[in-house]
Formats: sequence, C-alpha cells, structure tokens
Amino acid sequence: MVTSGTPRRVRADAVRNAERLVTAARETFAAHGVEASLEDVARHAGVGIATLYRHFPKKEDLIQAVLHQAFTQEIGPEIERAMREPDARRAIGIVVEAALRSISRERNTLAAASHSGALTAEIIARFVDPIATLVARGQQAGAIRADLVPEDLLRIVLMLSGVLWTLPPGSEGWRRYVALTLDALNPVGASPLPPAEPLPGDLPPQRWSL
Repeated sequence: MVTSGTPRRVRADAVRNAERLVTAARETFAAHGVEASLEDVARHAGVGIATLYRHFPKKEDLIQAVLHQAFTQEIGPEIERAMREPDARRAIGIVVEAALRSISRERNTLAAASHSGALTAEIIARFVDPIATLVARGQQAGAIRADLVPEDLLRIVLMLSGVLWTLPPGSEGWRRYVALTLDALNPVGASPLPPAEPLPGDLPPQRWSL
C-alpha cells in the first residue's frame, strides 16, 4: 500500500541522488577535466548511469549544476560578506579574491564547461550583477574611480586568472596582483581611461579555462 509519506520519501531520495551526483561530478572533473565521462561520474557517485540521465539528460546540465554548486559554496558567501564591508575597495577585493580561489580550484571543471558550452550568461551574471552594485556604491562614496564600469571587473578577473599559470598549484601568490589591481581602482591620481568596449553577447568560453 502507498502511504501518504511515500511521495515525500521518493522526492527526498531524488534530491539526495542529485546532490550526490553533483558532488561526484565536481570531484571527477577536478581529477580528470574534459576527459571525465558521465559513466565515470555515475561510478564515483555509486549510482547507475540511468539514474544520472534521469537527473541530468545532458553533460552540459550536470556541468552547469557543478558550477552553480561551486558558486553557491565558494563565491556566494563572500559576496554576502562584501555587501557588509564598509570599505568599498576592500569589498570588491573580497569578491575578486573569491573568484580567483574558485577558478584555481575548479580549473578542470571550467575546462569541461568550455568544451560543452555549459558556461552560460546566467552563471556569469551571478558574478557581474553584485560587482555592479559594489562598484556603484564605491563610486558614490568617492572611493572607486568614476570611469570604471562593472564589465571591467569581469575582464580584470579573466586577466588575473592568467597569473595562475605562473604559480605552483595551491599557491596564493595571485593575491599580490589583486592588491595591485585594487590600488588601480583608487580615483586619487588616476589617469583617464580610454572608452570601454562592451562585452560580446557570448564570451569565448575558452577564456575561462586555464
């Protein structure tokens, strides 16, 4: 007999399976990058491939779920902390540092995202939108140069991610260049910037892989 509690148990099991698959995918992509297959993920999660396909019909769906999990766990809390930070440049620094830490940890997942087209405008907006708020707040306070636009910060993070190539795995030497960047946001003594080019509608995904 089916009890009134059965559907809830089924849904709870499905949620747990999905969470286990996302965690397993994150670990599998970290270890194997673009070479990781969905069969590898299912095996690591301890479920059958049919279970994986029920939750994530396409590889892009699974990679997007991994990116969302990484953002929620690693960058989201730092954005919340930045919103409470009274120092405008330090607030931006908190978010930029969080982004670089995440890029360093998730470089293989980002490479897999580049191959699959899983890195969407929605995912990028989760970073750009709060940065826009922090930039506007800093400019109103006179702590951030007035000619900075939020898209500059996205491009700056992409430039800074190139520093990771030159550092040993696990090194936080990139912090030096974040500090230099934050100094460049100071309006005091700043030279006028050339006009900003708008971001393309679809950023070349390969720019996100290290």
